[in-house]
Amino acid sequence: MQLYHHPFSLDSQKVRLALEENGIDYTSYHVNPLTGKNMDASFFRMNPSGKLPVFQNGSHIIYNTVEIIQYIERIAAVSSGGDDIKLSSREVLDWMQKIQEWNPKYFTLSHVPEKHRLFVSKFIRRIVITRMAEFPDLASSYHLRLRDQYDMEEKLKNPDVIRQSEEHLIRLLDDVEAQLNETPYLAGDEFTMADVMLIPVLARVVLLKLENEYISNRPNIAEYWNMVQQRPSYKKVIGKHFTGWRRQKTLLKSWCFVHVRSLLRKY
Repeated sequence: MQLYHHPFSLDSQKVRLALEENGIDYTSYHVNPLTGKNMDASFFRMNPSGKLPVFQNGSHIIYNTVEIIQYIERIAAVSSGGDDIKLSSREVLDWMQKIQEWNPKYFTLSHVPEKHRLFVSKFIRRIVITRMAEFPDLASSYHLRLRDQYDMEEKLKNPDVIRQSEEHLIRLLDDVEAQLNETPYLAGDEFTMADVMLIPVLARVVLLKLENEYISNRPNIAEYWNMVQQRPSYKKVIGKHFTGWRRQKTLLKSWCFVHVRSLLRKY
């Protein structure tokens, strides 16, 4: 089994947490979207959307995050003989879908300095144009990604798009806060795949240094956040990449790559 992902990809974090919580071994392949590696032809042929993560088991390839996690659960159930691991209940699946409905892209990018965001966006566009010329059989798919890139930049200029993303997150967190007033975890007394879906959302808020605005003022979520950070899966998947020098190393490495390649015009 192979997972194509990146440590800072929110959906990648969800899948990696699920793999760790279910004790599934896999081969890890880092694909950095900030440096345009998701536009390399070898990856793009497998997933023309260019989105992460991608899960592959033999000839079976899955792109949808919730479907990947459900597949992981089935693998874990079969591996254990079906005695120790139960598949997610309807309540858990409802929470998973509800969390997945929030798209973090515009919320995240709206909190990135505009000059940095535009510099990377321009670099990505040049990569796509270059790959389009190099691989004419993929030109139509690359053209769609190029159009998506322009569309994203236009939407980021629209304050309504940013406001709607923020309001969606607030509604989600308010619902989570109400649920955590009743149960210690999102779908009851035990940790489930619903929590796997939620943890990266909270981690993204913290990464953007918005913890006071979205977490600290919700006491149940604040207590929950402190609790889930103690789980081994969190420490392995998220914690080690988001603290101290490791976080700076990942960002600095990507930033230097983009600047050097832009300077040399190597796309």
